Amino acid sequence: MADLQQQIAALCPQAQFDTVDNLLMVTVDDAQWHALAQQLKENLHFDQLSCLAGVDWKDSIGVVYYLTNTDTQEMVHVKVATTDREHPMLHSVSDIWAVANYQEREAYDFFGIVFIGHPDMRRFFLRNDWVGHPLRKDYDENPELNPIRLEDEMNEDDTCTYIEDEDGNVKKVDGKVFEDDEYVINFGPQHPSTHGVLRYRVSLDGEMVKKVDVVSGYIHRGIEKMCESLTYPQTLLYTERMDYMAAHINRHCLCMCIEKALGIEVPRRAELIRLMMDELMRLSSHLLSYGCLTMDQGATTAFFYGFRERELIYDIFDRTCGARMSMSYSTIGGVVADVHPDFIKDVRHACDVIESKMKEYHQLFTGNVIARNRMVGVGELRKEDAINYCITGPSGRASGVHCDVRKTHPYSLYSEFDFDEVIRTEGDSMARYMVRMDEMLQSIKILRQACDKFEQCEGNEYIAEKVPKMIKLPAGHWYQQVEASRGAFGVYLESDGDPKPFQKPYRMHFQSPCFNLIGVVDLTCRDNMIADLITITASIDFVIPDIDR
Repeated sequence: MADLQQQIAALCPQAQFDTVDNLLMVTVDDAQWHALAQQLKENLHFDQLSCLAGVDWKDSIGVVYYLTNTDTQEMVHVKVATTDREHPMLHSVSDIWAVANYQEREAYDFFGIVFIGHPDMRRFFLRNDWVGHPLRKDYDENPELNPIRLEDEMNEDDTCTYIEDEDGNVKKVDGKVFEDDEYVINFGPQHPSTHGVLRYRVSLDGEMVKKVDVVSGYIHRGIEKMCESLTYPQTLLYTERMDYMAAHINRHCLCMCIEKALGIEVPRRAELIRLMMDELMRLSSHLLSYGCLTMDQGATTAFFYGFRERELIYDIFDRTCGARMSMSYSTIGGVVADVHPDFIKDVRHACDVIESKMKEYHQLFTGNVIARNRMVGVGELRKEDAINYCITGPSGRASGVHCDVRKTHPYSLYSEFDFDEVIRTEGDSMARYMVRMDEMLQSIKILRQACDKFEQCEGNEYIAEKVPKMIKLPAGHWYQQVEASRGAFGVYLESDGDPKPFQKPYRMHFQSPCFNLIGVVDLTCRDNMIADLITITASIDFVIPDIDR
């Protein structure tokens, strides 16, 4: 860390340094930020922007960036802020890390930060005519400012960019998303192949896709805003309402972030239970992905095969948690109750059945000539682009990216387990599909080892003894990420150390993998046929509530 600090100080002498959450934190003025960002990527190989969290510190407003070196997996975070609350402006880094395109639009939407040089400075989730920016601390919540509107949004093609001249003056330049002579169709928002309430505006040349504009926000719940008015235990509920096929994993992540801030050590039995629930969740998610992708291509029988085996996992969840989805099982310090007496037997049985059915899945669909013609070489995503857009999970590993958080930044008890990170290099729809199929076998391998460890585990504590009844975090900020079903899921948590009994998070940001996944829809669908858009979307495998947080 000291060497890294020296290297960054040589690149930007004005930068200030601190160590927060065992990571180097760099604070830099916006005037030096863009140049430093280029140097961090080109010279120090911080080639991935893992998280971008907007924060209103009241005296200033800005962004915390988490950067990752994908070769060494070293992380650093950078704070950039402005004291101009009336017209907050920061320089865009979307030309350095492509993932910042949508991330900066989100920060503009909720904080009003204008990013100089951003090519498409539109709102992302809220309507164009929305008044105010909801995550600012001075936001006016008067409902009369934003009544329920029944009319359509206007001027959807209007966009703009803010350009800085040599004298430092910034001017707004209007633009268009699509040209007047382009043939644009709506795909969604109510369409089975969008896998939820999502809308594409697709420019076509005949049957060939020329551009895709993603329109999101149809089911935006304002989870991050709600978390600011809830206690820490109350916020756990919402993690399961994002990617509901990673409910256990997401909740586990927030629990770990809070536990890290409090210094709570979780009992080994509780960690084993959490890990097993996470892998069962991953199995369930990949089975759903198999069923939906096959259904999108007309393979109805394969769809039912995938759902048939998922019932085994849901039965396990039901017996232990009392619910099949949104289980609310992990809690701060462990889990809310011990597992069902038949838990280990049921897990072993589910693993045996699912593994035996894998051959059936491949015989029915993977080798089918129609499936192969529609998937092989379709929707290719190069490794460099996957890193640039921060595409993690199975979609990133299908492009050759080493990005499994269980391996790169081991958490819980994963360092004790023998399993392989499934990586392919083709980067097409078939590769993304095959990574998920192979990862199911790795999850089964982990679960069998976990069953053995569980039976040998001494002690029966399923929750830590010294968990305070009122959760109050010291002032500071923390970041935790896990390997969710669709990629790296991260939680940025900031506390102001409020001494009040029922302390609430000052800022809680969820860095969802699916938000990044939709960032490559345009890239992977361009110059493919409109029918291929359905296959590509299914192979990328995003969940809409994970986008519309």
